[in-house]
Amino acid sequence: MRTLWFGLIFLLPPFLKPWVLRRFCNARIGKHVSIGWFTSIAAREIELGDYAAVRAVTLIRLDGAFRLGQQSEVSNFCLIYGASDLEIGDQCYIGPQSLLNCDEPVRMGYYSALGPRSMVFTHGSFLPFTQGYWVKLAGVTIGSHVWCAAGVFLHPGVEIGDECFVNSRAVVTQSIPAGSVVEGNPARVVQPMEAVRRKMSPRRVDAALQQILRDFAKVTLEREMGITAIERSANRLLFRYNNRRYAVEIVPSVGYAGDRPPHWEESAAVYLVNRAEWNGAAAEWFDVPNLHSFGAGDPVHGALGAFMQRYYGMRFARRAHS
Repeated sequence: MRTLWFGLIFLLPPFLKPWVLRRFCNARIGKHVSIGWFTSIAAREIELGDYAAVRAVTLIRLDGAFRLGQQSEVSNFCLIYGASDLEIGDQCYIGPQSLLNCDEPVRMGYYSALGPRSMVFTHGSFLPFTQGYWVKLAGVTIGSHVWCAAGVFLHPGVEIGDECFVNSRAVVTQSIPAGSVVEGNPARVVQPMEAVRRKMSPRRVDAALQQILRDFAKVTLEREMGITAIERSANRLLFRYNNRRYAVEIVPSVGYAGDRPPHWEESAAVYLVNRAEWNGAAAEWFDVPNLHSFGAGDPVHGALGAFMQRYYGMRFARRAHS
């Protein structure tokens, strides 16, 4: 019966999958959950938080529990299987073509990620244990604010502490202390995270947002959306999209972006806000210090949020206007 349900969910159109899982599999499904085409989920317990997403052509089949936190994402072409649990915290990401063996528990904390083609194993042996060959069976724990880049391999029993960066193609055979940068095969600590992490004052955040704005114009507006007529300044982009005038503006830590040209005064606005006391109740905007997003589905707001997540590691939690 379980195999039958697994196949049925695989074939269902995406809009029906959350309802079927909730109605017939006793799954706890949050608001605005997305499950893609040719994707199926089977587990003893299923819990998907608000805005969680499991993308197309991904298979998840566990004898234990599967919990995916709020606004976390399992990308395309992933294979997740095993006899135990997979628990993924809020704002996490599993990259495309990743493979997770969960015969022992696998857990991820808050705002952590596995890059594309990463592998996690909780056991492994092909040669017979009764003939003296090595076998290990142990869970894997990934802390909060951990980034495992593309192609990382995590061995059974590994624990990665909070605030760590594991470089591409690293093979992690031993646990990693919190606050470490590691790389290599086998992976080793090369420096503390604090040595590579910049101290960000409000003014430095202002400058970082200006760089993000320049790259958003070049990568998303010009290349992806085909918009070439863009009026640029340090804190503002002005352009037309779908016959509508848009202004994408930075609200810096001090001062303001300046008045718009007269013919752009009535533009739809999307704000990048780096100021605690700013009130944008009627606007589409991003609260940069707290990584919160406020908006009602405007396409430019969505494109800017997707760009910052993909290229700058900024995952914004969605919030309602107060």
